[in-house]
Amino acid sequence: MYLAKLVIKNFRKLAHAELSFQAGLNVLVGGNNVGKTAVVDALRALLAGHDEPYPRLGEEDVHRPKSGTPFGDIVFEYVFSGLDADDEADFLAALVPDPAGNLDAHIKIRYSDPDKGGRLRAKRWCGEHEDVGLTADMMENLRGVYLPPLRDASQGLKPGRTSQLARLLQLLAEEDGVKGIDKALQDLDKELKTHLPIVNTQNAIDTRHKMMLGTQLAQLLEVGLSASDFKSLKSRLSLVVDAFEIEQNGLGFNNLIYMSVVLSELTKNPDSRYRGLIVEEPEAHLHPQLQAVLLQYLQSIQAVDGEKPVQLFVTSHSQNFASIADLDSLVCLVDTGNAVETFLPRSITFDKGKREKLERYLDVTRAELFFARRVIFVEGAAELMMVDALATRMDCNLRQHGVSLISVEGLNFDSFLPLFGDNALKIPVAVLTDADPVAPKTPSAPASAAPFALATPLATPPAAAGDSEDEEDEDAVPVYPAPGDTIIVSANTAKMKTCEDDHVKVFHGLKTFEYDLALEPENRAAMLKALGELRPRIAKSLTTRVAAEVGDAAQAKALFCGMFERKQSNVQKGSFAQSLAQVISDKTVPFRVPAYIQAAIKHVCKVAAPAP
Repeated sequence: MYLAKLVIKNFRKLAHAELSFQAGLNVLVGGNNVGKTAVVDALRALLAGHDEPYPRLGEEDVHRPKSGTPFGDIVFEYVFSGLDADDEADFLAALVPDPAGNLDAHIKIRYSDPDKGGRLRAKRWCGEHEDVGLTADMMENLRGVYLPPLRDASQGLKPGRTSQLARLLQLLAEEDGVKGIDKALQDLDKELKTHLPIVNTQNAIDTRHKMMLGTQLAQLLEVGLSASDFKSLKSRLSLVVDAFEIEQNGLGFNNLIYMSVVLSELTKNPDSRYRGLIVEEPEAHLHPQLQAVLLQYLQSIQAVDGEKPVQLFVTSHSQNFASIADLDSLVCLVDTGNAVETFLPRSITFDKGKREKLERYLDVTRAELFFARRVIFVEGAAELMMVDALATRMDCNLRQHGVSLISVEGLNFDSFLPLFGDNALKIPVAVLTDADPVAPKTPSAPASAAPFALATPLATPPAAAGDSEDEEDEDAVPVYPAPGDTIIVSANTAKMKTCEDDHVKVFHGLKTFEYDLALEPENRAAMLKALGELRPRIAKSLTTRVAAEVGDAAQAKALFCGMFERKQSNVQKGSFAQSLAQVISDKTVPFRVPAYIQAAIKHVCKVAAPAP
């Protein structure tokens, strides 16, 4: 059995949250203060008790609306699925049929009726009726271990009657093995007592003791092993790592060792029907390689034969974890500004091949999208370096607005966009893409048509049936539109426009990023200056050639083609963008941000457009 669903009501940041989990690993990701710890405490409210007390909740834990005062009860609802016959027998009173006719175990906890100190009283029940209390046997069958974020793993591994190592030893001990250890300890104790250092030590102590108390009051003293049987030995054994005591080992490796001991105890324990491990920030003290190794292991933990399954709940701020974790294991918490909502990437239906492409492209940098509050997607490195500089020219600091800039490295927007929108991550998203206009195959639209409109309506974009990158016409005649021209955008751009909703907006200019920059008259001097830092000879010849052209479109074409459409030795767009970003960082240098880029930045930053 595994916890399939958790509903949290009226608890801290979470007014109402429904989380779905899978058997095995579940990774909760999200920005700071979105409620990940609240989810952990809701899990602990049911699964704690073996190793630690249940969380104590007070009136301050009741959800506080943005406008208003806290009121009502805190309620947690748990649904366990995948029950076998033995599970159903142990949780008989909790069983409720699901729509498919399978039996799930339903458990609820309500926190209400604060005492004089403001502490809320917890009531636990199961099934469909509140008067069916949760029995002690049911609670014993729910085994959970919680590892807090700032943990000292060496303390949990130190010798002691209740240490994790002592529990594991007890769990794995068989009767014959215990008898063998007892005999070995007794034989060793007898042998040690025959050696002179121990004999002399005992005689010295015994003589002094009898002189002090006399023969009548003196006690029988022996110097020997304190752990003379298995019961006392298990609480005195400790781990030695590379010949060092556990306290001398590094924090990161100690955390991995401690998790190994805990997981071993959980998977070998036959006394519980359900086993869960809750770990906050497992990446603490681990460098990226060890984070990857740990996550790979956690994802495969159920594949070990002869062990009981363990459901894992991991909260993380690590982009390494988010990028490496399987999409199915991710549970996202998102602050939309109005409320905290949950999102499951596994619930998204991707077009053929797009999910696989997303998983290939979802590296550490792009995994930032799971923690972002606002996102601007761009095509490549040039836009990645320039957009932040352009926003600065608008007096807009993207980082202070919580905006993440993410490059999809080409035209792979359709692999990322399914994660956002009205039915997914509800955060503002701007897609900055090139129009890549194509020459019209039909007579041009009337001159009165609105700028940036499609000359021919594309109810079904040509690329809709296949991969948009493969549908582009590589032999198409280049188009260099002038401001105010009506264009036919590429099939890929047209397809992206169909993805728009209240949260996701697609922005494009007349042609490409660099060409649209060059269309602005005041920008060409800055662009030539940036080019001069990289390719002085090309910059010198282009300065003359651009000046000889008449009109913004002609000058933009001369500058654009002279850099990026040369017969040989093209200027690298990434290098040019880096140089241009440096040039326009000087605000005394005239530069105008194209309208479509301004609109994209204002959309994600929720900046109102200036009044006309």
